[in-house]
Amino acid sequence: MKSIVLGYPRIGEKRELKRAIENYWKKSISSEELLETAKQLRMKNWMLQSDYGIDLISSNDFSLYDQMLDMCITLGCIPERFSGIEGLDQYFAMARGLQNENIDATAMEMTKWFDTNYHYIVPEFIKDQSFNLNAEKILQEIREAKSVGVEAKPVLIGPITFLLLGKKKGDGFNRLELLPFLLPIYQELFNLIAEEGVEYVQIDEPILATDLTSEQQAAVKKTYGYFAENKSRLKIILANYFDCFGENLSLALELPVEVLHLDLIRCQLQLDDILSHPLFNGNKILSLGVVDGRNVWKNDFKRSLRLIEKAKKKLSKDRIWVGTSCSLLHSPINLESEIGSDRLNPQIERWLAFAVQKLQEVVQLRDLASGSFDDRLYSILEQNKRDLQNKQDSELIHDQNVKQRVRALTDNDSQRKSPFIKRQKEHRKTLNLPILPTTTIGSFPQTKEVRIFRRKFKNNEISQEEYDAFLLNETKEAIKFQEDVGLDVLVHGEFERNDMVEYFGERLNGFAFTQFGWVQSYGTRCVKPPIIFGDVARPEPMTVKWSAIAQSLTDKPVKGMLTGPVTILQWSFVRNDQPRSVTCNQIALAIRDEVNDLEEAGIKVIQIDEPAIREGLPLRRMDWEVYLDWAIRAFRISASSVADDTQIHTHMCYSEFNDILQKIAEMDADVITIETSRSKMELLQAFVDFKYPNEIGPGVYDIHSPRVPSESEMEKLLLRASELIPVENLWVNPDCGLKTRDWPETKAALVNLVGSAKKMRERILQFS
Repeated sequence: MKSIVLGYPRIGEKRELKRAIENYWKKSISSEELLETAKQLRMKNWMLQSDYGIDLISSNDFSLYDQMLDMCITLGCIPERFSGIEGLDQYFAMARGLQNENIDATAMEMTKWFDTNYHYIVPEFIKDQSFNLNAEKILQEIREAKSVGVEAKPVLIGPITFLLLGKKKGDGFNRLELLPFLLPIYQELFNLIAEEGVEYVQIDEPILATDLTSEQQAAVKKTYGYFAENKSRLKIILANYFDCFGENLSLALELPVEVLHLDLIRCQLQLDDILSHPLFNGNKILSLGVVDGRNVWKNDFKRSLRLIEKAKKKLSKDRIWVGTSCSLLHSPINLESEIGSDRLNPQIERWLAFAVQKLQEVVQLRDLASGSFDDRLYSILEQNKRDLQNKQDSELIHDQNVKQRVRALTDNDSQRKSPFIKRQKEHRKTLNLPILPTTTIGSFPQTKEVRIFRRKFKNNEISQEEYDAFLLNETKEAIKFQEDVGLDVLVHGEFERNDMVEYFGERLNGFAFTQFGWVQSYGTRCVKPPIIFGDVARPEPMTVKWSAIAQSLTDKPVKGMLTGPVTILQWSFVRNDQPRSVTCNQIALAIRDEVNDLEEAGIKVIQIDEPAIREGLPLRRMDWEVYLDWAIRAFRISASSVADDTQIHTHMCYSEFNDILQKIAEMDADVITIETSRSKMELLQAFVDFKYPNEIGPGVYDIHSPRVPSESEMEKLLLRASELIPVENLWVNPDCGLKTRDWPETKAALVNLVGSAKKMRERILQFS
């Protein structure tokens, strides 16, 4: 019986990779220094896994930005606009865009990796797309691993997942038509990998966890048939995760691969389905993903061993592997880093396992299931039982008042007082905004100075009065800048906040926090997801103070800025002892209380961000309705208590809405702001086809790129939007918050944004 890990976090325990990359962007270090840092992190990861006893360790799970971007480079799938750029500059230009005196290349699109908060770079395909192999990174990492005694299995994004998650540029072709051009490139890569003496290659095809058409299923069959016919010496581990094989199970069992990996966290029942399936004859190895790669709770050894024992009744031990459900990319790195920190309650710490601890769990489960039972393993098993029982019995988890409040919810709690058409008239009277009103999504740049003052306050190096004085000055400057530039609905800038979920979790009961529990969201963007361990309640107002102060500084409306219940849920590590819908309703009631207090303080525009609504959608359509019903209801519970003349905004970014627009409309937000700049307003067509009834702010400025869009560029996007959406329902705004940008580019971009709106207003008046 072997142990397997599908992938390991690459950012480093102290975010060493993030700092190295950002220093490279700032030209503080050379490319050689960046690549050396990356190499040392890879080697540390391999040696750590080897030392813990992992049998099958991954290579090529490391990336400087994103694994799908890496696959684009490997396969030579590089859009034409980047052809004049070379090396790392080209790589990062594809991810972030590049703007200088010679080049103005927009970044490739970015969206969520299935139902996670990890963002991937979306491959772009044109008709008759050509592919060319660049195997340098993959082969180099194989050799690096060997140099420290690790015989690694390279991880590759599978060809079907790569094609189906990519995007066509232009009409007249089907992405799967590119498969005949792509498969020989993969086969050439397999041959080169085999020449390095590698035994196994892991091919990630999580697209098999989704609903596939018969054409797509046929493409899967063709792909792996092709690999079998052109057989290299490599053995294929076909990795599916995030859900069951479902309707693709028979197809998967027929594929000529040596190993099938199963996610038994998301889909425990599929093991029974496979073991009893007529196509399963025991010739394949089953890799059992029994250790959760996406949550932080200690593994229930009794449950996991029960699943492994089922497999042992049908398979010999050498045909059973024990592993993680998916890559540990989605997990914080090391719980031991929290020892001595005052952030995490030691009792809660007892219930947790991060990536390093999950390596231990994989090996311990392998040893326990292998039958080599001794006093050490018996002690480990008994300690696991005690820790789980301690969690179940803990008084920290339960709040009867919260439970009763959720039970008392009725349909009236999720209904606005009047329909949108009536509310819209009230807003126009109360807010007196121009046509095409301008605003931002909420946050302004979190400068080095802001972060220093926050750290000093946390470390008790400055007093509350000194910190408040600093925040007040930052807020005053932000309000003045917005007034000077001519924005219509202002924001206070969120200088007192760290992360849009962490900030709220720190002020809610039922949440725990780490000091070093970083997880990669995209590129160098890392977050520390809160841990929801118990019933959620709001003991006191969370945002009213600074929103009210900002409103007192201007006659223009200032938005109250909140994170919505579904996003707080999705971007946290959620307790696993009750339905997620119940936890979501608890959060919704806490946000509802905050909305009421903001309104009472005179805030007439309140934004409740829900970028994770689409992200939380189950991978199979048959499961959508149940999720969407409780998710949309939770948002409405948070937003529906306000008067008609209070305007509710929501924000969503980097999501495809086409197939759930009915539910988005049922959220009944007065204004929805969305990301559309990278796609050149393509997403808006879905809102038009659906006849979306409320107001929309399609983003005209890509904030994830350092380039500053010109006034004419944004005006073109606005003109396109005005052709699709009635101008009386249009807002003008960036794609997302400006927290990660610098002030000079932010100011320049917002000047252009307001200028484009003014020119559009003149155009509208001219032709009206």
